[in-house]
Amino acid sequence: MPGAAFAGTPYPAFGIEGNAAIRDQGGRRIAVERPYRRIISLYGAHTENLFSLGLNAEIIGVGRNEVYPAEALDKRVFSYHDDPERFLAARPDLVLIRPMIDRGYPALVDRLEQSGVAVVSLQPVNIEEMFLYWQILGLLTGKKSRAEEMIGTFQAAAAACRSLFAEIAVKKGVFFESIHSKMKTFAPDSMAVFVLESAGGINVAADAPRVRQTNIAAYGKERILAKAGQIEVYLAQYGAMNRPSIEMIRNEPGFRVIKAIREDQIYLIDEMIVSRPTMRLIDGIFEIGRNLYPDLFHPEAVNSLQGLKPFSRQ
Repeated sequence: MPGAAFAGTPYPAFGIEGNAAIRDQGGRRIAVERPYRRIISLYGAHTENLFSLGLNAEIIGVGRNEVYPAEALDKRVFSYHDDPERFLAARPDLVLIRPMIDRGYPALVDRLEQSGVAVVSLQPVNIEEMFLYWQILGLLTGKKSRAEEMIGTFQAAAAACRSLFAEIAVKKGVFFESIHSKMKTFAPDSMAVFVLESAGGINVAADAPRVRQTNIAAYGKERILAKAGQIEVYLAQYGAMNRPSIEMIRNEPGFRVIKAIREDQIYLIDEMIVSRPTMRLIDGIFEIGRNLYPDLFHPEAVNSLQGLKPFSRQ
């Protein structure tokens, strides 16, 4: 990709410089002289995207919490808690991390870099950053064309999903919970809100302020209840960050005034398909769309649009 492209997160800007150099969120500038071929990934989204780029043998290690794709479960497991020598014994040429690891485990990062291992720290927080992140992974691995194909496929699939509700005059208002115990939602420009809006939902918490450098946004029960009549559907992500149940949400003190609670329009959705920067965000759009507008988001309708392949979570 000619010129320079950068994503402006609160971390140092990350992006591509010229045709063969990248800058990560740790401020590192890495000239890519040849594709990396012995990669350890310590973040599940990195792993998933490497497989989406068509890599497999090049992935020599993954983190402890891998769940997708199935091939990742056969890889050697590493942790940022491990002794650096365990990493070095595997002879990686690239270790992919995210800013949390970069900040929290500097001794590991320093030892790897001192031993000649490239370390790249990335974690996009919105869709535009996600596309740039895919392009960076493509440059690092010699899969630039495949990265562009991923972007094109994603954009076409998202547009196809949006076309399903184009004729709906009044769309449903949704509160999208990220952390139940703290009554938090998602930042307006987050990937999760992109997924929600691409499924035809109206984010009733569009005024929510972002928490630090994350996808998460503060909201609070008082503000939720103030919009009780606008909330026609209550969504909550579940996973490591949030472990709610429909009963927990239904029985939350004060929530009976919320329209979605009274009408039993409460749905849980896997955080992996709404908060991770991977192709499976399209599955998230479809799943939320199916909850909001089941008559429109049926598999046959989605799969017939623009020759799309079936989604993985039908």
